[in-house]
Amino acid sequence: MKFGLSPHAPAKDRRVRRSRSALLEATVDLVTEHGTAAVPLSEIAETADVSRQLVYQHFGDRDTLLLEAAVELLESELLPRLEGVGGTRERALLVARHFASHRGFYRAVCRSSAAFALNRALTGLLLDAGREVVRHALGEDAEEREAEDLSLFLAGGGTAFVNTWVAEGEDPLDPEAFTERFMRLMAAFDRTVRTADEEGR
Repeated sequence: MKFGLSPHAPAKDRRVRRSRSALLEATVDLVTEHGTAAVPLSEIAETADVSRQLVYQHFGDRDTLLLEAAVELLESELLPRLEGVGGTRERALLVARHFASHRGFYRAVCRSSAAFALNRALTGLLLDAGREVVRHALGEDAEEREAEDLSLFLAGGGTAFVNTWVAEGEDPLDPEAFTERFMRLMAAFDRTVRTADEEGR
């Protein structure tokens, strides 16, 4: 979800990056504060100290702005923390802590018209973890199409699981308890897939 910035106009590019960053930060802050994604674009522009016209130039519409703000939050805060963390439980806990700490923002986006696009982005984020779990369950000799289908199925289920927790979980969210629930689901999935694979041989 990165914007390609021309290397031929560095001064302008710095202004573009600054204004874009200010808009994304203002979006997260105001959506969190108001508890809804229906924050007027004029208020976001004013908070970011840019013109409303610039919002449309950068993002086109509110849904794109919301999605970009969510993706930027994931890329700037969550992904760097996941780098070098190998264990499934440790990674799941980091994901849970991230969503718990930004619950107000993500809950509002999950209830907005940008929810579908956010779900796609989150499923993409979880897909590698899904592939790892499926490889462990099926082994390295698994049929490629089946393994990829199962990985996508698992990532989509993980997205729904996170969304439901963020949108409907009891306040305050408990990342440790959520992670334990997630790990139990992964263990059940592993057992089910192994049994099905053995019965199919």
